[in-house]
Amino acid sequence: MEKQKFDIQGMSCAACSATIEKKVKALEGVSKVDVSLLTNSMTVEFNPSFSDAKKIIQSVEKAGYQAAIQNDPIVHQNVHSRNLMDDEINTMQKRLIVSFVFLIPLLYLSMGHMLHFPLPSWVHGQSNAITFSFSQFLLTLPIVYINRKFFSNGFKALMHRSPNMDSLIAIGSSAALVYSIYAIYKIGWGLGHNDPDMINMFTMNLYFESAATILSLVTTGKFLETRSKKKTSDAITKLMDLAPKTASVLRDGIELAIPVDDVRVGDIVIIRPGQRIPVDGTVFEGYSAIDQSAITGESIPVEKKPGDKVITATMNQSGSISFRADRVGKDTTLSKIIELVENANTTKAPIAKIADKISAVFVPIVILIAVISAVLWLLLGKSFEFALTTAISVLVISCPCALGLATPVAIMVGTGKGASNGILIKSGEALEIAHTIETVVLDKTGTITEGKPKVTDILPSENYTKHDFLSIAASLEKLSEHPLADAVLQKAHESGIQLRKATDFQAVPGQGISAQIDGLRYSAGSRKFMEASSVSLSSWSDMSNKLSGEGKSLLYFAAEKSLIGLIAVADSIKSESKEAITLFKKMGIHVVMLTGDNQLAAEAIRKQLAIDEVIAEVLPQEKDEVIRKIQSSGKKVGMIGDGINDAPALARADVGIAIGAGTDIAIESADIVLIKNSLLDAITAIHLSKSVIKNIRENLFWAFFYNIIGIPLAAGLFFPLTGWTLNPMFAAAAMSLSSLTVVSNALRLRFFRPETEKILMTKNTTSTMMKEEIKMIKKTIQIEGMSCAHCKARVENALQKVDGVSSVIVDLEAKNATLELSKPVDNQLLTDAISDAGYEPGLIHEG
Repeated sequence: MEKQKFDIQGMSCAACSATIEKKVKALEGVSKVDVSLLTNSMTVEFNPSFSDAKKIIQSVEKAGYQAAIQNDPIVHQNVHSRNLMDDEINTMQKRLIVSFVFLIPLLYLSMGHMLHFPLPSWVHGQSNAITFSFSQFLLTLPIVYINRKFFSNGFKALMHRSPNMDSLIAIGSSAALVYSIYAIYKIGWGLGHNDPDMINMFTMNLYFESAATILSLVTTGKFLETRSKKKTSDAITKLMDLAPKTASVLRDGIELAIPVDDVRVGDIVIIRPGQRIPVDGTVFEGYSAIDQSAITGESIPVEKKPGDKVITATMNQSGSISFRADRVGKDTTLSKIIELVENANTTKAPIAKIADKISAVFVPIVILIAVISAVLWLLLGKSFEFALTTAISVLVISCPCALGLATPVAIMVGTGKGASNGILIKSGEALEIAHTIETVVLDKTGTITEGKPKVTDILPSENYTKHDFLSIAASLEKLSEHPLADAVLQKAHESGIQLRKATDFQAVPGQGISAQIDGLRYSAGSRKFMEASSVSLSSWSDMSNKLSGEGKSLLYFAAEKSLIGLIAVADSIKSESKEAITLFKKMGIHVVMLTGDNQLAAEAIRKQLAIDEVIAEVLPQEKDEVIRKIQSSGKKVGMIGDGINDAPALARADVGIAIGAGTDIAIESADIVLIKNSLLDAITAIHLSKSVIKNIRENLFWAFFYNIIGIPLAAGLFFPLTGWTLNPMFAAAAMSLSSLTVVSNALRLRFFRPETEKILMTKNTTSTMMKEEIKMIKKTIQIEGMSCAHCKARVENALQKVDGVSSVIVDLEAKNATLELSKPVDNQLLTDAISDAGYEPGLIHEG
């Protein structure tokens, strides 16, 4: 199957999009069609063996509209779509101004005598009836001409047997115009035959002002609607505007400023303070803090060091960095966000199907009602003018636009708001289903936990100090490829421990390692490895069982045949996981944890986080079956995983949520992608789903309620009981107001605030206060041997690489360096860094 996007021109209401969908779906080989009235676009999935883009375009043109292939969806969303919208607003504004320039004098002329306004003498009396009526006709002509699009589109759609909103406006205003022109002839006949009754009757039954007012008010409504529709994509537009147009790259040792489109994968990009990141990449050199709020919604800048990822359109706040370009053009995070949101806007939520079915038959039914109401009033003895007025009012007040806009505007604002909070919703269906989730299944590693093991306990034997034991353990693990080895090395690095030289390294895959250190044979590994090496563990059984019961992994260390200690390693639980799980439960959602860990370790985490249910020792390929089993009990299931080995389960779930995707956001199996690595965003996604669906229901209620009340009122249904009728001018105003009301209601979603925001604000405030306290730790180091700016730069660079150093200020005259530390740092690490740079460290003063 092939997927292709098209630009569509000429649509004005839901009946238009319904007609196009029906025509294109009828083509052989076409499996799916989504037409968006909001973005004037269409997405088609078809079998290229039976159909092609040319046939699809021809089908659209036969329906009375224009279609063209979108060559670049991303460029289309950012530039082409916005240009079309701007052009449409400018055109509508011009039509609006011209319409009212002529409408105001027309209304004054036609209705001034009823309000006792002063009128020129040449329009008074029966003798001036022709002047009075023909002047109105001349003032109406410019309004009809400037708004001729209603007539050309409306009658063209009528000829193709697919009438739309323009058809209703065209028929209604044309009926008023034709009757009024007929009235001019009757007035002329009356003047020629001296028939004052005829002159008086037709002079009082001119409808030029009704036709002109209908066109002017509908144009006003369309103008305001178009301006409001433009605001629905503000979140994405603002994101796209953040991307820099140029980038500074290093080629052949020369720094060049080039257009961002010319950046290639592998280029070294240079970023200075205050500049935005032009493409995705990996930091190559330098340290800085990056404001990622525009992409991920994080309010606190994220520190970056060599090896860390940077994302397009984020702001570099402090420090200069160089990074290697990994993703450019359409592959950047920002481009993927735009593409995902654009795709979501062209899909339809199931709730929209009701409106679509009604829209498809709405206009023909309205035309039929208008004809029936006119005929019935004539048969009941009412005047032709009364019957005509009711028919015109029915045609003008009916609003398929409100029905057509009820769902897409809410989805566009909702997905845009989600994107600005780091939540990418890939379809309208996912947005609707998310709020119905009854059970949420959480993958443990990378979702509940950090996915990065950390040392939690260091327990040396009585013959070793903690420092010496960790030094031996880290020296051994440096040679290992085991996943837990990094945790031990990281702990040693944080403690400022020097590693020892290890030789004659040997490894038993999956069990343990051994090496020669300081003349002794040391080994490290699992309990099974130690027992196979005849190392006695009996005295450590109680401690081992206690730590295992807490869900920790144990590494045993021995010298020759004697155990010298053990290190416990655990995948630390994310700080917000407990809060997220508590919130899930408050929402009435059953929480299940999936893990490949043993039952004992899994149960320890379940108790710690108060998870409802845990399913342990599950292989990746078995997760899909777990989801299927829960679904078989009739529950809606949401699966949250890291998108790596969870793809089948994410695809199987009613809503698959990929968490912490970061720059790897194109996870095909997920319905919702969370850029940040936070479970709280899953809560926000569900709350956003509830808000959007509530908004859609409000919009649909208003659209249905308006038409259910408005059409009978216009048809004169209440006239026998109350004497109520509806002037066509007021009908046109009401129709314009209905569409504007729906769009305005959807725009309220722009003020959506996640309920988790308070939690994050509290945490961020605490974090900021802690950082401010930590930043008060200062050290000043005397340094000998510095003589120039080059020396200053080398010392600054050397000290900045030390973990825990936040800032360095080197004073050449005073021959010292002042450091701000984010955590306690051993003085030896600082002096070693200075010595390695080729300079001589002196006294160190704290405070």
